[in-house]
Amino acid sequence: MKEILINLEHCLGCKSCELACAVEHSASKNIFAALFEEQLPISRVHVEAGREFNFPLQCRHCADAQCIKACISGALWREEETGLVKHIPEKCVGCWMCVMACPFGSIVQDRKEQVALKCDRCPEREIPACVEACPTKAISLQEVPSYAREKRQAYLANFQEV
Repeated sequence: MKEILINLEHCLGCKSCELACAVEHSASKNIFAALFEEQLPISRVHVEAGREFNFPLQCRHCADAQCIKACISGALWREEETGLVKHIPEKCVGCWMCVMACPFGSIVQDRKEQVALKCDRCPEREIPACVEACPTKAISLQEVPSYAREKRQAYLANFQEV
């Protein structure tokens, strides 16, 4: 299964991923029209700024998802086929237990609709909006083994230059 992976060294903190996510989850799917929608779109990815690095954070679809365990209404569940943690807004009672249980703080509240919101990996798209929008390719969608191999090779390159 492909995962959304982050290269901290490339993230500029531009928040293009946040904007793309909000537009993708808007009613119009258009950046200009979304600004005038009654319900303003809410991003499911958030860029946190640190001293040395910025970090785009979205649902990690954890193997041992605490949000699923905390959900009292059954609105959160794991899709067997993809392994993704899915959310059914119609079942959500807005208790925010999932928000409190998420170790990454990646589930957000839609207070107007009284439902939790989380990354759904843009199921209508081949590539999630946040990945496609990132100008530096700090956010990527790839298999973990190939990403790990790339990181190891980049690390080894440091020793070859010496």
